[in-house]
Amino acid sequence: MQHVFRTLATALQDLLLPPRCHICHKPAPDTGSLHICPDCRAGLPLLAGSPVCSICGIPFLSAGDDHPCSRCIAAPPPYTAARAALRYEGACRDLIQHFKYNGKSYLRRPLGLLTAEQLAPFATAQQPDLLVPVPLHPSRLRSRGFNQAVLLGDLLSRQWQIPLLRQGLQRTRPTIPQMELSREQRSTNLQGAFTVTSPDSVSNRHVMLVDDVFTTGSTLAECALVLRRAGCHTVSAVTVAHAP
Repeated sequence: MQHVFRTLATALQDLLLPPRCHICHKPAPDTGSLHICPDCRAGLPLLAGSPVCSICGIPFLSAGDDHPCSRCIAAPPPYTAARAALRYEGACRDLIQHFKYNGKSYLRRPLGLLTAEQLAPFATAQQPDLLVPVPLHPSRLRSRGFNQAVLLGDLLSRQWQIPLLRQGLQRTRPTIPQMELSREQRSTNLQGAFTVTSPDSVSNRHVMLVDDVFTTGSTLAECALVLRRAGCHTVSAVTVAHAP
């Protein structure tokens, strides 16, 4: 009975105050939980399709099958495979920046649902035992008010029915934001910045890391490295977006 009343209340609210598209901000009825109108959704820079690097997931411009990129061949990362749902550009970049830096935590829903939908085949193929969000340092967590990776991981956990280990990793020291550094600086910036909080919980398990944006992959690589050292047998990763 409560479910019926809740459904009726939601329908009445949508009738009186129709939801607006998160991107163009025009009224967007009948858009389900995404609240993104059909035109804006059609313009999202999806990364659903080949060819991509079979390891880091970076998209290739040419046609063909998935295969490792030159960077992953030269220096194989400690994770087996990483995939993103969208390119970090246009409306996707705007949504993520509003989500992280403008306190609009409600945007985790459209971003998380799009990621869950686009990467469901990847998650099914990988068959991870646990999802583990990339942690923030406590100082940044206090200033931001939330960890975007935890919010996304919670939604993915429910959509994919995979347990979420919210505090599987801990960031032990503050670091400079990766987007502000060169490729060379990013790898050294994160060395020793993470630790596994409970090695027994990841020992001999397949852990899938969750984060918002894949840039050079340095953050995911450092997290995967400490997980492997703690006894995790496989690490994969999913992100909302992949930066060009």
